[in-house]
Amino acid sequence: MAPRSLPTALSTAAALGATAATAAIAAAGAVVLSLSSARAGVMGAAKALPYAEAVDRTHTAAQAVLAGAGAETCLRGKLTNALLGLSSSCEATGDRNPLCQLADKAAVVTPMSLAFMRDTATQLLALIEAPAAGSPQGAKP
Repeated sequence: MAPRSLPTALSTAAALGATAATAAIAAAGAVVLSLSSARAGVMGAAKALPYAEAVDRTHTAAQAVLAGAGAETCLRGKLTNALLGLSSSCEATGDRNPLCQLADKAAVVTPMSLAFMRDTATQLLALIEAPAAGSPQGAKP
């Protein structure tokens, strides 16, 4: 049955009796709560890591991908988490350097193939190791 609006759920519940009314109101409340919970999940996200730490984690994840140090699914998770953390850190510092731009673009690619992960890892390492890429102010971490 498709979700109903609150007034429709209440009128239906009244017709069904007190026990059904409670269930219908709870169901309508669950729909309202689930919508607000999705928004609260984004607003309540963990604090962004300091930029240098996010870069270090991204460097470690990229090296692990290129070394094949783990199962493909684990490497995918490690790289995705590192990219999301770096993207969040970049947003917190207001940085838009090429490393931040790559993190933003790559983090949303799903599903990540192994070839994409290797290519992204190679690009990440090149940007991290390039002068002026390690921090928002241009110093290497």
